[in-house]
Amino acid sequence: MNNGFDSNAAGDALPLLLEGFRVTLLATVLGTLVAAVLGLAVAVAGRAPSRLVTVPVRALTEFVRSTPLLVQLVGAAALFTSVEPLTIGIVVLGIHYAAYTSEVYRAGIDGVPKGQWEACRALSLGPRRTWQAVILPQAVRNVLPALGNYAISMFKETPFLAVITVQEMVFEARKYGADHFAYTEAFTLAGLVFLVASYPTSLLMRKLEKRLGH
Repeated sequence: MNNGFDSNAAGDALPLLLEGFRVTLLATVLGTLVAAVLGLAVAVAGRAPSRLVTVPVRALTEFVRSTPLLVQLVGAAALFTSVEPLTIGIVVLGIHYAAYTSEVYRAGIDGVPKGQWEACRALSLGPRRTWQAVILPQAVRNVLPALGNYAISMFKETPFLAVITVQEMVFEARKYGADHFAYTEAFTLAGLVFLVASYPTSLLMRKLEKRLGH
């Protein structure tokens, strides 16, 4: 194995890593959409008046939070053998992070002033209209930076998808390293790509948080 850094090997590995990055990015974007939509549904369901709804929702949420993502991926892959690994990875990522984004939404909903609820009742707005026109627009606006941070976290956890044979960027780096005995070059490039993609996004989320905080 070469212990130095070979620029030729790095240049050779880069196209494969960029192809893996495409899969990484796809899993992140779609997984984030699943987490955002499902997390909102869980947060709203958690405020339902019936315990027949709230108790199962909370139990499932706690189960997802209490088990590692890696275990969830392997378990889902073992159960759904006829489903494409990438599809399984996207769904599991989405469900896993929905358990956390639901708490973010819950905090955003709780942060809406009580006067807004009272005004909706005074105007005789129905529950659906109240949620769609008044509560959710305010709640979602307040939690956008937190949702963005979870998206960045999901992006950095996509390498776990390699355990179910999803050919994301770290999978490609490991494969190239094994085939060419160039682990240093492959994993260094993969780390740099993660840094270049995630650091500017983190800065953007901080600016958005400051702007929304004013």
